Amino acid sequence: MRLAVTYDISDNRIRTRVFRILESYGAWKQYSVFELEISDVQRLEMEAKIKSVIKPGDKVRIYELCERCVGAIVEIGEKSPTRKSNVI
Repeated sequence: MRLAVTYDISDNRIRTRVFRILESYGAWKQYSVFELEISDVQRLEMEAKIKSVIKPGDKVRIYELCERCVGAIVEIGEKSPTRKSNVI
């Protein structure tokens, strides 16, 4: 399944931990946004890891993208990386 994951986390330490979790599953597209191509099991693992590190007030949103939606993605300006990023 293809997912878009966004997050809004104010604590730098927690934000970095969430970034590293998401980076292990997919591509960093832009600040606080990832695109992932993962299985159902990987999604459950990822969600559990994120839940274990975030605090009240933190926000993580997960959007499941259908094939039609993926095909309709439009990028304006500099293209996002298509492969996994190892850069923080």
